Amino acid sequence: MRKIKNIIFDLGGVLIDWNPEYVYLDVFNGNRQKMQWFFDTICTNEWNLNQDAGYPLALATKERIAMFPEHQELISMFYGRWVDMLGEAIEDTVSILEKLKQRYKVVALTNWSHETFPIALERFQFLQWFEGIVVSGEEKTRKPFKPIYQTTLNRFNLKAEESIFIDDNLENINAANAIGIHGIHFKNPKSLIDQLHHFKIML
Repeated sequence: MRKIKNIIFDLGGVLIDWNPEYVYLDVFNGNRQKMQWFFDTICTNEWNLNQDAGYPLALATKERIAMFPEHQELISMFYGRWVDMLGEAIEDTVSILEKLKQRYKVVALTNWSHETFPIALERFQFLQWFEGIVVSGEEKTRKPFKPIYQTTLNRFNLKAEESIFIDDNLENINAANAIGIHGIHFKNPKSLIDQLHHFKIML
């Protein structure tokens, strides 16, 4: 294995806590079953990912309301109260990033709407530590599709075999592996440290 020179971080679920439950669990009065039905049927993960790939939030909301007019208020909340779904920094991972940036080139690759990402940029100062951030909504594509990984490598002059990609979604890790990037499936900060040791990266 070639020496690792670059670390590519996912953001949501790795460095930043984001969860629509922060809004909807209260809306559904703590009824997780009803909330999960809403996420499985109305405002689905696949639907949200489409906006992460650059689809306009207002248009997506309008179309979803046309499909489920009886749930207009609930659908409008998804992006209308998006800021309330944005949690805090995952501080233990931020500490790992702070140490890594002293010795490696660090960049970020995130599935995130270009319309909401400026909110995160303003809130989380550590995002300025990256040499650059590839935002799916700006690129009009997203993980796990190959072009966004290639864009990341090309934009920051990275070699796949010299790079590690850290993401909490295994499908995204597998896609990175397919083009030669080493992957770490993020579960928690402690396991991340253990997996970095596997690549002989000591903190």
